[in-house]
Amino acid sequence: MKVRKIPLRTCVVTKETLPKQELLRIVRTKEGEVKVDETGKLNGRGAYIKKEAEVLEKAKKTNILEKKLECKIEDIVYEEIKKCIEK
Repeated sequence: MKVRKIPLRTCVVTKETLPKQELLRIVRTKEGEVKVDETGKLNGRGAYIKKEAEVLEKAKKTNILEKKLECKIEDIVYEEIKKCIEK
């Protein structure tokens, strides 16, 4: 049997390398919209964060997502990310 390769990604906040399923992808589209990408297939610049509330709070305080996605992120987007983490 062939062993499947597990895709790994790095959290922009904690710098941990984790399997893609344990992370949440945030995307800035070409139109400049910031969205939560639960499928992992949206086009645009993406950044991964760990699915933990503490990590989200740290990302919000340090504005690391804004730096990585190179745009301003509204509070509505952070609320949407929080809802996805709590699922």
